[in-house]
Amino acid sequence: MRITCPLCGPRDRREFYYYGSEDYLTLPEGEDFDAIDAHLHLRDNPAGEVRDLWYHEMGCASWLRVTRNTVTHAISGVALVADVDASISAKMKPRGVRNEG
Repeated sequence: MRITCPLCGPRDRREFYYYGSEDYLTLPEGEDFDAIDAHLHLRDNPAGEVRDLWYHEMGCASWLRVTRNTVTHAISGVALVADVDASISAKMKPRGVRNEG
């Protein structure tokens, strides 16, 4: 599978880190621990078009929203998360990155 990064152009998917569904960007407000845990870990596995978060780990270090079809693996859109919502990219860090300071 090839993902076309808006900044770097077409790249092999191995340059990217798959983060999961874009549902990670929104947590249920005022919910208890069990509801938040279910939101993050008990997800559907739909057949068809989905929007996922990918991190361009071996490239420009950008967060991308990739629209793809889980049946055909066709990618129909790629956008920088920063362009979609500037406040989201400030919150997101790849796994294993610690805040310094």
